[in-house]
Amino acid sequence: MSKSLVTVAILIVAANGQGAGSPAVRPFESESWPVTGNAIDVHVLAALRERGIEPASPCSDEVFIRRAYLDVIGTLPEPPAVREFLWNKRPDKRAALIDSLLAREEFADYWALKWCDLLRVKSEFPINLWPNAVQAYHRWIRDAIRQNKPYDEFVRELLTSSGSNFRVPPVNFYRAVQGREPAAIADAVALTFMGTRTEHWPKERRAGMAAFFSRIAYKTTAEWKEEIVHLDPAPAEPLDAIFPDDVKTQIPPGQDPRRVFADWLIAPENPWFARNVVNRIWAWLLGRGIIHEPDDIRPDNPPVNPELLAYLEKELVSSGYDLRQIYRDILNSRTYQQSSVPRSDHPEAEALFAHYSVRRLDAEVLIDALSWIGGTGEGYSSAIPEPFTYIPEHQRTIALADGSITSSFLETFGRPARDTGLESERNNQSSDAQRSYLLNSSDLQRKIERSPRLRALFAGSNGNRRWIIRGMYLMILSRFPNPDEVAAAEAYAQSSGLRPEQAAADLAWALINTKEFLYRH
Repeated sequence: MSKSLVTVAILIVAANGQGAGSPAVRPFESESWPVTGNAIDVHVLAALRERGIEPASPCSDEVFIRRAYLDVIGTLPEPPAVREFLWNKRPDKRAALIDSLLAREEFADYWALKWCDLLRVKSEFPINLWPNAVQAYHRWIRDAIRQNKPYDEFVRELLTSSGSNFRVPPVNFYRAVQGREPAAIADAVALTFMGTRTEHWPKERRAGMAAFFSRIAYKTTAEWKEEIVHLDPAPAEPLDAIFPDDVKTQIPPGQDPRRVFADWLIAPENPWFARNVVNRIWAWLLGRGIIHEPDDIRPDNPPVNPELLAYLEKELVSSGYDLRQIYRDILNSRTYQQSSVPRSDHPEAEALFAHYSVRRLDAEVLIDALSWIGGTGEGYSSAIPEPFTYIPEHQRTIALADGSITSSFLETFGRPARDTGLESERNNQSSDAQRSYLLNSSDLQRKIERSPRLRALFAGSNGNRRWIIRGMYLMILSRFPNPDEVAAAEAYAQSSGLRPEQAAADLAWALINTKEFLYRH
């Protein structure tokens, strides 16, 4: 047995021994681990043991299926899928579920949404890509994710493409920067692909990196809002530039400086490239980065677990920059599959990933979940800028391409404006306005009262109140209720004097307003 596997075994046995006297919190935790540990857990558990922090218990199957669906595809699981998963006795059922979710179309929809936030995919001010370019750019991003394009190829195309913004979608990377001067482009490149903010850099280094983007030019065509991004052919002198690692270079007149920079950036030994993206993926799945914030990588903001970050970097490079493999490794780890119930009050427990981080659903995911319960989608349209854009109700909000097409719900629940590419533009903190909507919205009331899902559940119950209660918990919370919850719901229905349909609607509204529904956990 290799040394690393021995270490895995030792640490996992030790972790199973910790907190042995603490009973599992049902229905959120399991008594024993249903999955074996992997190398990720070696590094996480080593850091926890060093500080005397007890890791959380394993999450239950009910929690896992809901968590995996929301984290991987931004979608609630259908009740039949929950039943099938809970009744499945296969020891590898969690790994099988992960693989199935990674292969679904919604995976491409949801992660295209994440990348469109970073790449500022927006038709209106201050980005001004315009609708035709937005649709082409979004389609290209989504196709790259669906096809699992290697990450180094994805970035190379974004940095080196030339041509029409309508016909060569990745050139919109350069058009989606608020300023077209070289320094602004260099700032956007560093933030997006290196996870760093150049305002911390020395002036000479910033100017040296900006030189790589000093020969980008733009020209219009006869087609409305079409623009060509190309390399300026005029300069005849060599170009002096400085890489972010302070190595100087001179680029001949006939060579594209962007390609020189891209070659440096995606090289396996680059200290920023792989680190940035694996740190972002970790933050997206677990709520915070190994380096936090995930787009503020700098020497005085070190990783909380350097060995873990180095391991993920190495895995990405050795996999041929296969991002889906990084998702798979993280999702299959015990670290990801921990309960959200802490077993330690140590101040560093959350930062060191001693439990799963509870956080509110993204605005787009939440409105899709409410629309799914209500049985009707959201309609979106935008008359400005031309051409008129209409999004049919059957299209999910997570698949919405344009950051300019919005709604009062999305703005209230913190959807990012896509102006800067910063992770902090998305605000998933709760607010009074959000609570007011969830408690008082006539739109939410209509969704509940007119829901074909709830009507079908009620029609198929034959008056069996417990059957209705169980079905509603399964639909809204992706689990069955415990006896106390059933008793409380039955007592309300009996004492309220309401018609059975109204009592059921009240239960649906109450469940939607629980943190268990509104938050990943």
